[in-house]
Amino acid sequence: MPKSGMPSGALALLILRVLHSGPLHGYAIAQRIHMLSSEVLEVEEGSLYPALQKLLLKGWASAEWGISETNRKVRFYRLTTAGQKQLEAEIREYERVNHAIQSVLRTA
Repeated sequence: MPKSGMPSGALALLILRVLHSGPLHGYAIAQRIHMLSSEVLEVEEGSLYPALQKLLLKGWASAEWGISETNRKVRFYRLTTAGQKQLEAEIREYERVNHAIQSVLRTA
C-alpha cells in the first residue's frame, strides 16, 4: 500500500491517468505520481507492480519490453482504449464521491 494512506482504488486511477500521457515503465510511473503529487504520494514497488498486473489482466493497459533511458530492459505500459474508457469512468466516480464528501465536510 502506498505510504500516504491512499484510498483503496486510487492507485489504479492514478496509474491510468499517468499512462494517459504516454507509455512509461514501472519506475517512471511511480516517479511521475510522486512528482505530480508534490512528493506527497509515494508508490512502492510492492503495490505498483500488482496494480499494473491487474490493469493488464483487465485489458486497461498493455505492455511491451523495451530499453529504458538508463539502458536497462524494462516493460513499458500503455493505456488501451478500454483503459481510456475506464479512466473516464473512474474520474467521474471520484468526482461524484469527492463532491459528496465535501458536502458533508461543509455542512456537518
